[in-house]
Amino acid sequence: MAELGAHESRLYSDLAPLYDKTFAKFFYSRERTIIQNLNLPADTEVLEVGVGTGTSFPAYPRNCRVTGIDPAPRMLARAQEKIAENNWRHLQVMEMDALNLTFPDNAFDYVMAFHVVSVVPDPIRMMAEMRRVCRPGGSIVIVNHFTSESPIWGTLTKSLDPITRRLGWSTNLRLRPFLEDAAFTECKAYKFSRFSLYTVVVGVNDKE
Repeated sequence: MAELGAHESRLYSDLAPLYDKTFAKFFYSRERTIIQNLNLPADTEVLEVGVGTGTSFPAYPRNCRVTGIDPAPRMLARAQEKIAENNWRHLQVMEMDALNLTFPDNAFDYVMAFHVVSVVPDPIRMMAEMRRVCRPGGSIVIVNHFTSESPIWGTLTKSLDPITRRLGWSTNLRLRPFLEDAAFTECKAYKFSRFSLYTVVVGVNDKE
């Protein structure tokens, strides 16, 4: 069976309603805490890459402007339903490839990617695009699972990679090499707890 892009996997397209009932509940509390901790100023321009069904939407303050992009039409349709149901005028979604963003340079103050880095086929290129559209001095925020540095757990997750790639994501992405290859080393990486599967990376876009 061939590897699938995230938007081609049934998990990310046909099963969008199921995604909301399962993964959304698991992810939202983490996304809400991260967004709240950013203390987004009024009139801030935010881009969320790989927005999916909009699990993070309720966390954004109404005095900022948020654009969410995703390549999966069915996921975006569900996100758009949420926008309409809640009259969220500060939110909009667009169908777009994270590896080829059509926004101009320096368009956003904050660029987010929640649980997306290990889903795209080229995470380094995605990071380059995120930095391109983020204003100098703006913030880039990533939340993702990265392969454990532990020999035991690292080997286990690496062995699962051929299977998870067929479903649309990779388990074989290591944090330090990823940040170094993306030239994004001036950042803070932390976990909410010692045993959390997910790492939060927050950094200033230091491009000239």
